[in-house]
Amino acid sequence: MNKTMAGYHILMILSAVDFRFSPQEDIVIRDYLVQEFPFHVSLDREMQIISNLKPDEWEQHYTKVIDDFYDDSTKEDRMKLIDFALQLCKADNVITRSENKYLNMLFDAWEPQDEA
Repeated sequence: MNKTMAGYHILMILSAVDFRFSPQEDIVIRDYLVQEFPFHVSLDREMQIISNLKPDEWEQHYTKVIDDFYDDSTKEDRMKLIDFALQLCKADNVITRSENKYLNMLFDAWEPQDEA
């Protein structure tokens, strides 16, 4: 999966882990899409993949797309996505334990490689 689609999956799973989706979260995801896709792209296939995941499958898929994003990105790309992830989790003014867990997974997956 390419970097941009992997980033979309990361953000969508982050938006789902608290089982609430706020309009503010939607704005953050739309902003990501506008910045990453300067032209219209159909996300139907990606949305189908994400929506077919059961909650107990989210973590495994999330880990996979984190790796996919890393493989196709620069440190600057990763920092930009982390910023979107933080904005997304803070969008409803509450960072839940599950959101925090997934944010930490993102930080932990990328931090050791970025030190080298």
